[in-house]
Amino acid sequence: MRILITGAGGYIGSNAVNYFLRSGFEVTGTVHNKVSERFAASGASSRYLDLNDSATIQALFHERYDYIIHIAALASDTGRDELFRRANFDAVKELALLGLKHNVKRFVYLSTADVYGLHDFHDETESDLSFDWSVNNPYPKYKIMSEDWLKRNLPADKFSCVRPCVVYGNGDTTITPRALKFLQSSPWVIHFGRWGGRNRWPLAHVENVCRTLHAAMLLEVAGGCGVTVLDSKYTTLSDYYRELSRTYFPDKRFREITLPVWSIWFPAWISSRFSGTQPLFDPTLYSLATITHNLDFSNSRMLDWLNRAGLTEYTG
Repeated sequence: MRILITGAGGYIGSNAVNYFLRSGFEVTGTVHNKVSERFAASGASSRYLDLNDSATIQALFHERYDYIIHIAALASDTGRDELFRRANFDAVKELALLGLKHNVKRFVYLSTADVYGLHDFHDETESDLSFDWSVNNPYPKYKIMSEDWLKRNLPADKFSCVRPCVVYGNGDTTITPRALKFLQSSPWVIHFGRWGGRNRWPLAHVENVCRTLHAAMLLEVAGGCGVTVLDSKYTTLSDYYRELSRTYFPDKRFREITLPVWSIWFPAWISSRFSGTQPLFDPTLYSLATITHNLDFSNSRMLDWLNRAGLTEYTG
């Protein structure tokens, strides 16, 4: 069976390419400006894709695919709304409709757990949760709109949505480097707000993201549904920083302190207001909202899907 994986040159996409090649699939991956060494060494076929260019999207379908796993996106907590709309909404619609036209068995969309919003959670399942349409950050905003559009315009058996939490592991180029940059320059681990670092930091190992994509692609029960990807191991924000410090700065001693949210709100606003798609500095307003809430979701649906697909959770 042939799979088209968009965003194959990036972090999650290149891990997905290697995962599906190991699983015996024939994989074609799309690349844009950057191509990771992991994808370049994989041996998978590559095609150029610019999410802002309809011609490159349509050109992908000169070949036949059994499944599409759509990972490519503009991923940032800052940036202009119109850039996110084209890359993270208009392109999703175009790819999904072309997949339907060319008889692709299922369109698997990589969304985000941020569709539920940023507030305190306490082990809710997908059935308990709804989309937070009040979000104004363009990244989750257009993930929500894309999921809603897929539900309204595609037959249920033709799509599935995978919603990872904070993705890490195996060459992480996203959250870990940002955290390490902060630890490298600070003698303190700084928490903000009432949780004081005791809130859950919802980690999703990239291998579990790949395995869940696999289950979402094949399972009948996954059709028309979304699933949260979250490691079973409960990790607090304080645990996360301590593990990073032990691994990367074993000789450096950090003191943990907690400050009120108001003390950092204005610098976070400055960072968000004047950043492009790369934050000027941390935290941005969106990352501040993330680290000050207890993001404690249930992963029962993920575990059920993995079990049904004959897969297991990766635990390191």
